[in-house]
Amino acid sequence: MKPDDPLLKILACPLDKGPLRLLAETAGQEEALYNPRLQRRYPIVDGIPQLLPSSGEQVPDDEHEELLRRMAP
Repeated sequence: MKPDDPLLKILACPLDKGPLRLLAETAGQEEALYNPRLQRRYPIVDGIPQLLPSSGEQVPDDEHEELLRRMAP
């Protein structure tokens, strides 16, 4: 998924219905969508976002801080 993909504008977190941020693939981490409000990450498998509530994983506080720094403009 690309950062300018129009699909990103309509995808929402299944729990709070808010917007999600794209996390690009990095060493050791697959591409994912992230909800910084709930600290939940949703995987993207074969280009398809997995947005079931049970698909999301809680992100620990230290990793959350790192993700916020990576997403900052």
